[in-house]
Formats: sequence, C-alpha cells, structure tokens
Amino acid sequence: MKEVTELLSALETYVDLEIAIPVAIAVAVLAAVYFLFRKKEVSPERVTQEQPEAVSAEPEEVEPPPESPAPEVAPVQVTEPAPETQFAAPEPAVAERKEVVSPPTDSVPATEPIEVSEEPVFPEETETEEPKAEEEPEETKVPEEPEEEIVAGEKKDDTEGDFFSKLSLGLSKTRRGILQNLEHVFSSGKIDDTTWDEFEEILIMSDMGVATTAKLREKVSSAVGAGGSGDMDRIKSLLEKEILDILKEVESPVAELSAKPTVFMVAGVNGVGKTTSIGKIASRFTQEEKKVMVAAADTFRAAAVEQLGVWAERVGSDFLRGQTGADPSAVAYDAVKASVSRGIDLLVIDTAGRVHTKTGLMDELKKLRRVVARELEGAPHETLLVVDATTGQNAVEQARVFGEAIGVTGIVLTKLDGTAKGGIIVAIAEQLGLPVKYIGVGEGLGDLREFDAEQFTRALFTSDKEALH
Repeated sequence: MKEVTELLSALETYVDLEIAIPVAIAVAVLAAVYFLFRKKEVSPERVTQEQPEAVSAEPEEVEPPPESPAPEVAPVQVTEPAPETQFAAPEPAVAERKEVVSPPTDSVPATEPIEVSEEPVFPEETETEEPKAEEEPEETKVPEEPEEEIVAGEKKDDTEGDFFSKLSLGLSKTRRGILQNLEHVFSSGKIDDTTWDEFEEILIMSDMGVATTAKLREKVSSAVGAGGSGDMDRIKSLLEKEILDILKEVESPVAELSAKPTVFMVAGVNGVGKTTSIGKIASRFTQEEKKVMVAAADTFRAAAVEQLGVWAERVGSDFLRGQTGADPSAVAYDAVKASVSRGIDLLVIDTAGRVHTKTGLMDELKKLRRVVARELEGAPHETLLVVDATTGQNAVEQARVFGEAIGVTGIVLTKLDGTAKGGIIVAIAEQLGLPVKYIGVGEGLGDLREFDAEQFTRALFTSDKEALH
C-alpha cells in the first residue's frame, strides 16, 4: 500500500485521488475474486463437486427450446479444456469431453425442427386428401358418355357435312381477305379502271398470282360490262364460277389400288407436313381394310424415320426403315421386294426433304424413281408432292421444279386452315395444270381428304354463319 500511495502522490498533479482510490479498490476486489475462483478450480475434489452446479446453471439457458436435456448437456464446460491441459488431465478424458460437447449442439437444433415440422404436415395432408376424394365422385356424376355417343353418331351420319364445315372454317381467313375487301371496293356502286385495279390487288394478296389474277379480271370485267353496276352478289357469283372452272381442270381422283402393290412415292420440302400427310394417307386405306406398308427412305434425318415409325404404329401399317446414311434408292428397292412378298396392297415411300434449288438432291430423287420403276412395272403409280399453302408463290415454284424432275402426278396441299393465302391452289391449277389430289385442313386423321373442286369453291365463298350450319 505504501508503494501505491507513493505512486499516487507522485501522480497527484495528474490524477484526482477521490476518483483513483475507489477505482483501485474495485480492481483489487475483482483480482481477489478472480484468485478465489481459480483456487476452487485448482482443487480436484471441488471440480467433481461443482460439476452439477455448472450443469444446473447452464441448462437453465438451454432449457427453453428443448425438453430439459440435463444428462446430455452436463459435460458442456467451455472453460474446462484450458485448465485440463494445464493440470495434465488424462488425454482420454479430454477426448471424451470433446465428443460429448459436440452432440448436444447438433442434437438440440436437429430435434427442434423435426418435432415442429412433423406435427403440422400430417393434418395438412389429411385435409387435402379429403376434398380430393369428394371431387372424384362429383366428376363421375357428369354425364359425359351421352355426349360422346351423340358426337360419334353425327360423325357417322354426316361425315361429309362435317368436313365441309371444317373446310369452310379453315378457308375463313382466305375468304375474308377476298370477299370483305371486294365488298369495300364495290360498295360505292361506281366501276372504273381504278376499281378493277383494286380488284386485282385483292386477288394477288390471296396468292392467286399475277397471271391468274389478270385472267380473272378480264373474264369478270367483260361479263359485268363497261357500264355495269357494282352489284356485289353478281360479282361474287361471277368470280366463283371462273375459279370453279379453273379448279375443275385439275380435279383428279387418287389412283385405284388395282396393282398389288400400288406404289405411292411422296416428295416435298422439309417442314411442309410430308410425314404427317403420309400417316393420314396410310390411315385412310387401312380403314378400308387394305394392307399398307410405309417405307422410310429419308435416311439422312433420323427424326423423320422415328416420326414415320410412330405414325405407322398408330395407324396399324407395316413399316420398313433403312440404316442411317444408307442409299435411299436401296431402301426403296428393299421396300418393293418386301411389299411383293408380303402381299401388300399399298406401298407409300417417304423420300428425303429436298430443297428444290439443289440439283444434286433432285438427282437422287430421279434415281430413286428409276429404281422403283425398274423393280415393279408401272410403279410408282402416284408421285405426290406435298406443298404448304402458307408458303404462297414459293409453292408454285416448288411444284414446277419437282414436276419437271420426277413427273409429279398430284399435289397434296396442306395447312389450308391456317393461312389467308388459300388462293395458291388456283395459281397452281391455272399456271401448272397439276392435279390436286388431297387437301389438308387440320391435324386429325380425317382432316386430309381427296380434293373436290366444287366443294372447295363453295366453301371458299360460303359465309362464316353458313359454314357453322
């Protein structure tokens, strides 16, 4: 104390004794308390006696979340590892305490979420299952069976009427583009050269082509006369008659299955619906109880082969495929031989999608056709070209090039239901004179039908209300 007072007297000028003395006493008290606790920890007897006290104090803080894990949390002594190493406690004891310290920390949070999450889950699952069981009988009570029977009966009794309605609705975009615009042009009742120029523009926009449109203008305008009135009904009937006359020239039935096998060779650019059209053609003849084989000669595109195989399985026809990268002519050769040995009525050969501007690819089609003709007299009996109606005037060029290369005997016009350019069929008929064999107005198996010029023209000029009825 003497030394402390001397030190304080020396610092009297810098430190206030009234403040320094209480601080020094507090420090001394804290030091004394610290040494007392150190003595208690040093004595091994007290260590064992005071362990429950430490355990009883610490679980009080941990007890709120868990359910009093008193025996497991007992070894949680954070301050013990340091003194144990100082007093050279046995190493096994340290290892045991380290192992015991980790489980409580892991077990306490692990038990909490499991107990909390399981309890709300079970009532929720039971609650959701009960309404599902109640909804099922409600759905079964709906009288669905009578509706299906009525629809089936309508399809059997009036299939042609159903197809005409679908065809008329499919041509609705083309019809509106022609008739509504013509009504606007002739609404004034005055007809002059400007009126007929607009008449041409409307037909060209529907992809009837410039040459075909010019001929239609000449015939309709001459029938109306120079001083004729703008009666829309009369102009509509005149235009309908001229289009019907053009389409009548290319109306031709599909070849009969007189030869056994009858061979259909199908060509077309990729993406026009060639594979789908083949599946629908095969379906029509299998429904007539004919034995049909489909041959996948498109060996360069694996997806086309797989898709055609799916269609063959769906319609119940035989299917012949070649190895990937094989010569398409070799596949066609095998298909002809197999169809003869199996007594097939109709063989449909799918060829690779060709770009009509590629001369080398077109030469391969010519070779395939020669092989088929050599192996079977009169084959192929039909060489069909699938054309997408949405491509417009490009379809006319495709038909011209394919016709010159492989002698196309008929056109399959697809996707008429999704375009305002349905007039392309008139351009193909008038400019190329190629027969139109099939038209497609949907994705269903029955949405590909043989072309009927009168039915098509009537559907093109039928109003939307008439089409529904």
